[in-house]
Amino acid sequence: MGRWTQYDEDAYRLPEGMKRVGYDADTGRYFFRSKDGSLWEGAEGAQYSEMTKVSDAPAGIVEASDDIDDVETGPVRADGYTSLSTGTDAVPRTENSYRVLFPFFLIIIVVLLLVWRLTGTTRASHACPAGSTPSTVVAGDTCWDIAQVHGCALDALLALNPALRCEHLRPGDRICVPA
Repeated sequence: MGRWTQYDEDAYRLPEGMKRVGYDADTGRYFFRSKDGSLWEGAEGAQYSEMTKVSDAPAGIVEASDDIDDVETGPVRADGYTSLSTGTDAVPRTENSYRVLFPFFLIIIVVLLLVWRLTGTTRASHACPAGSTPSTVVAGDTCWDIAQVHGCALDALLALNPALRCEHLRPGDRICVPA
């Protein structure tokens, strides 16, 4: 709440003895009552403006009584400032707080799953066919190096691993090497 919000209230803006008693949404006008009981009308669309005296308020205007407190405001300080209500009669909204945060958490989970998938942490261990042995790629390995270390031809290594893309080898990948 702003520092000067108490100056946006009726007690500061209206002449002494004037009180806002209603609002007509059809015409967009506020209605006020003075000490002597006369009814005044504000300019269309303005909360505080030059007022003109009227004889009667529209039928839909319900005047607030003096003994009913404003439900949006709390206690009044000595300097006239009225803060928002902090009473215990307010309904707690704890059940809705998770509902508001749910889309945020859902986006975070989707992004984390996407990062997990793109970083390749979902390497499936597959069984190698008969006549071959599994080998794990280490940092710096190329298809040529793996074929040379295991003493096989590069074409035989690629034929045994049809989905293998040599330019995308990562440490920890498992490939099948001819025995």
